[in-house]
Amino acid sequence: MTVFDDLIAEQDRLEGVLLGFGDPEWLTESGAAGWTVADVVLHLAQSEEGVVASAAGADLRTTIAGGGAGGGAELVSDRADEMVRAERAAPALVFARWQQARRDAMEALRAADPGRPLIWVGGPVKPATLATTRLAEHWAHGLDIIAPFGISYPDTGRLRHIAWLAHRTLPYALTMAGEQPAEVRCELAAPDGADTWSFGPDGAESRIEGPAGEFCRVAARRTDAAAATGLRASGPHGATALRLLRTYAV
Repeated sequence: MTVFDDLIAEQDRLEGVLLGFGDPEWLTESGAAGWTVADVVLHLAQSEEGVVASAAGADLRTTIAGGGAGGGAELVSDRADEMVRAERAAPALVFARWQQARRDAMEALRAADPGRPLIWVGGPVKPATLATTRLAEHWAHGLDIIAPFGISYPDTGRLRHIAWLAHRTLPYALTMAGEQPAEVRCELAAPDGADTWSFGPDGAESRIEGPAGEFCRVAARRTDAAAATGLRASGPHGATALRLLRTYAV
């Protein structure tokens, strides 16, 4: 299975949840502060349309980040909120827009030159990495969508991509926080309870260990690092790395 296949699977799971919703659920406040379920799905649709534009050569740093990389997460978040507020529509229209956008985005990613970086919000990324960021966002916003309803949304092996992304982004996250980049070894228990996913050099002094699900929730900012009691940080930089963990680069 490629990351493209896993992105489709994650989107299919979310679509299955949304198909069971009526207008009351769509208009319920989601786990994303200030956004209804419909707002979250609209944001996902707009983001997928951004993937299509990026694959066609657009510079998303101008349209999303307000004129250049390095604008910061708050600026990107504010711009995303503006875009959602400007294009709110009936739930059925939002759902159809996302369904079409995700198909178009996948077609664009599969057709793109795998070795040529596309310009995304935080800078150039290759198509497979962009697909990984889309997987991370759909998974995280899936958690936001199901949050008010108590719907079962079990962790899957697809989290491996998200854990890889969080580890890969660590040097950037440390630098942006004014910390020196450091080697960190992550050893994470896979959701199946049988595998261990390892990232980083085995000899690194600093380590993060524990359940992959908690690790990914901390990176997606759906769980505070201090509340992730299953995770253990050790070494000179482990606790700092865990606190700054993220799945994005802006």
